[in-house]
Amino acid sequence: MCGIHALIQPESDGLAAIQKMMHATEHRGPDFSGFCKVEEGIFFAANRLKIQDLSDDSNQPLWSEDRSAVLVFNGELYNHPELKRILVNRGYHLDTGSDSIILLHWLKAFGKEGIQQLKGMFAFVFADQGKKEILVSRDISGEKPLYFHHNGNSWIFSSETKGILAGMKNKPKIDKTQFLPFFYYRHSMPDRSFFEEVKQVLPGEIIILDFDGHISQREKMVLEPNQEHETSQNKFEETLKEAVSKSFSAERPVGMVLSGGADSSLLYTVAYELTGQKLPTYTVALESRLQGKYRDPHFVRIFNQQYPSENREIRVNKATVMENWDAYIQSMDQPIGDSAGFLTWLVAKEAKEEVKVLISGAGADELFAGYNRHRAFIHYLNHPTLLMQIATFSDFPFPGYLKKLIQSISKNPEDTFIQMAALEKIPEAYLGIFRPWYPKSEFDFKNALDWDRTFYLVNDILKIHDNACMAHGIEGRAPYLYSELLEFALSQTEDELLKSKGKVFIKESLRKRGLGQIADRKKLGFGLPLQEWMEENDFREWVFGPIRQLSADWGECFPPEMLKFVAQPEKAEKRHFLLVWNMFILAGWLNKFSK
Repeated sequence: MCGIHALIQPESDGLAAIQKMMHATEHRGPDFSGFCKVEEGIFFAANRLKIQDLSDDSNQPLWSEDRSAVLVFNGELYNHPELKRILVNRGYHLDTGSDSIILLHWLKAFGKEGIQQLKGMFAFVFADQGKKEILVSRDISGEKPLYFHHNGNSWIFSSETKGILAGMKNKPKIDKTQFLPFFYYRHSMPDRSFFEEVKQVLPGEIIILDFDGHISQREKMVLEPNQEHETSQNKFEETLKEAVSKSFSAERPVGMVLSGGADSSLLYTVAYELTGQKLPTYTVALESRLQGKYRDPHFVRIFNQQYPSENREIRVNKATVMENWDAYIQSMDQPIGDSAGFLTWLVAKEAKEEVKVLISGAGADELFAGYNRHRAFIHYLNHPTLLMQIATFSDFPFPGYLKKLIQSISKNPEDTFIQMAALEKIPEAYLGIFRPWYPKSEFDFKNALDWDRTFYLVNDILKIHDNACMAHGIEGRAPYLYSELLEFALSQTEDELLKSKGKVFIKESLRKRGLGQIADRKKLGFGLPLQEWMEENDFREWVFGPIRQLSADWGECFPPEMLKFVAQPEKAEKRHFLLVWNMFILAGWLNKFSK
């Protein structure tokens, strides 16, 4: 796990710029930082967090023995032993267990054609001196971020926008077009950032450049579900065991975020069954008055009776949030208005003294239909006429959560789910911004899951997990996104998904182990108790003040619905607590990074 950087035909002093980039993201790689001049006009740098192969042999930038190729790589390749065997059979002499060294030789041997065979999470930049070619790519699930700035034949790549800004000649302006998607979805568009001229390499994207900075090829890997793939309970558990075995393997201590929910509990269960070893686990514990609703510690204690862990309860109250707020915002590379980001950051802060890898259950809900909106969308698909008729009464005083659901319904399944996934109803005039990102297969429910996987998971859940963990020099991993498990999930048919009640494989795995209480626990998202805290004056004023200032400073750039909301946040309906927090995050981030 690292921070990686590359400069190609820079507009200013390349050696000075690449070092500034490296220093801007030292938190991502506290164990080693290095840079090099690849050749005239090309510079690489990396910050290394040692997880596999703790020797200095894997320090980056990583050169081949003959100095014909060089690599900067962020992530983990879970199938590197298999890749090594293939290389050895081709005559390579590799006396190493380092996935980065194996990746270097793999790309040298197979180039772009070899990327599809990589199983893991990654972002890399690789230069082949013989071909005068630079390969840039990011894993197909988008677990590892990669940003870039491109102007003419000049390129800057970095794991964070902080790195990009450090390498640019002039600091870019805030991209005001991103306010609209942020208001409705809590993040920028998938190919953009909150800075003008700073974009994202998309998940699965491959960019090939020559040494002069000209694009010779740009394409995107495609996930093709195997309709003949077995999707039985036994196959799921077999694949999950492989995912856990690979994902929990490291030469540094591994821990888990354990919420007492189905996803994280099953991961720990399988890990414990495979090794018999207790691991450090971390559970958020709110003040006692709120634990009747937010019962993570209660369910973790039940779970630990059968599957013991070295559990740490991390106490969180309003004071905890306020005391850590400035440090949290300062660590945030891009604004993401999800309160789970703060909790993950706080867990990583507490965990960094004893672990260097932090496992999460990210991806399970998106792959196996675990969200409430998935159940609602199934009802819509099964009873479209009835729900369309109910939607004509959208002005009726329904309860808040039901009103939002009813306002989402339209004749078009695509528009309906785009609305269901948003924080607030999107005006028709703006839907065209989001439709191009929506999957277009013939299967309505699979499209919905793919939207959540490629739009929400990548740009919200995975981004906050990477950012929060790396802020404290910890590697975040998500075993549910292991390649074979992803293939298993995508091979489910539309009929199978529509007949299931959500996460059927995960819940059945828990029930057969006597963990029915965990399997049947009511879904409650990982986040702060915002709804309850928003009813308390001190917290409301702490949040509302910056939002009002946001209106004064940036209101002229906001779409009308957003401007109305931030001008008087105190008038927001109680059901809008997530939207209020979203604007609070934006206000804090802009205050830090727009100047």
